[in-house]
Amino acid sequence: MKKGYLEVNVYSGTIANPIKNALVTILKDNNIIAERTTNSDGKTDIISLDTVDKNYSLENQKEVRPYETYDIKVEALGLTTTNIDGVQIFDGIKSIQNVYMTSIDEGITDTSKITPNVLWGNYNQMENVDNDNNQNISPIVLKEVVIPNEIIVHDGIPSDNAKNYKVPFIDYIKNVASSEIYSTWPKETIKANVLAIISFTLNRIYTEWYKSRGYDFTITSSPTYDQKYTVNGTIFEPISNIVDDIFRNYIKKGIRMEPLLALYKSNINKEGYLSQWGSKDLGDKGLTDIEILKYYYGENINIYEAKIIENYPYSFNKSLSLNDCSMDVYILQNALNYIHSSYPGIPIISNPNGYFDKSTKIAVETFQEVFNLPKTGIVDYKTWYKVSYILTAVSDLTKSIYN
Repeated sequence: MKKGYLEVNVYSGTIANPIKNALVTILKDNNIIAERTTNSDGKTDIISLDTVDKNYSLENQKEVRPYETYDIKVEALGLTTTNIDGVQIFDGIKSIQNVYMTSIDEGITDTSKITPNVLWGNYNQMENVDNDNNQNISPIVLKEVVIPNEIIVHDGIPSDNAKNYKVPFIDYIKNVASSEIYSTWPKETIKANVLAIISFTLNRIYTEWYKSRGYDFTITSSPTYDQKYTVNGTIFEPISNIVDDIFRNYIKKGIRMEPLLALYKSNINKEGYLSQWGSKDLGDKGLTDIEILKYYYGENINIYEAKIIENYPYSFNKSLSLNDCSMDVYILQNALNYIHSSYPGIPIISNPNGYFDKSTKIAVETFQEVFNLPKTGIVDYKTWYKVSYILTAVSDLTKSIYN
């Protein structure tokens, strides 16, 4: 058997409230495979698990499921026991499973099941997508392309009486990409597919597609109407890292103002659609992300960057690293110290004075490790954004406690 890897992160309600000493049990066919306890930052260590050969995920086949699945059970004092079935493990890939627990309710267990990846499951992909706004008209609603803090995902087809979930934008993109493609694919292929997913999502936001039709959500979880979003879905590290790098980027066609409604299916030969398996083959041949996208969407597309991020406390000016000295460093140091109140594994910077010293570098590296970012000790955009996001979450939690 091949090996894949699993890290479980446990929170109470929100990412601002990690749970220490939660008992995480990994099961296969009701047999206990491993038990772990979360640390002060709500994380388990990395667990090695048996899985199938990655080659099954590199071929368009339906004989052997290209990943193994496990069930997890999470128990913590004062919180409802939470089960997540079907956690996905790929050969050589780290899976990240976030678990959000709720306050205890006597006799109740919270159980959810992760449904199969689109490429393995039996789904009707984008069969009911109304793409008039992609081909014929330009229904501009918003004044500019915006990366929102959160979007509202309807867990079903538009007409279903289903639950709506508020999901951070970047988490939504990671979830959809992890549900739609395989994390074992070439990096440029993953980037091309992520850009298509981002562009499709931003088109729905920019045109207010569902809100203009009287619905109270941004997008659905249905791959028939939109893209597959999986409640409590497993996130895969290679996809997560790419999304962190490019989540502000999107595709635009010609002189049109709106992000491209980037249509795609697993295996299709139709103009204006990206073939997911076809993009994998192009990545194998060495094509870049933009070359793959132009192959499917035409030569007159380009990649653009959204300029505005809602609810973003501080603007990013430049990367910060050892020996830098500026007000930005001072803001960073105080932000990390504030986040320490929820994540005590991140060390306190004892003298926040705007100088990026060794203690600041250690705190940055620890923060990056806790939140699955490359451990560089350098504050690039993705690290700055994550610091800002976690700072906002911790501040909101603090306000809710004292108000």
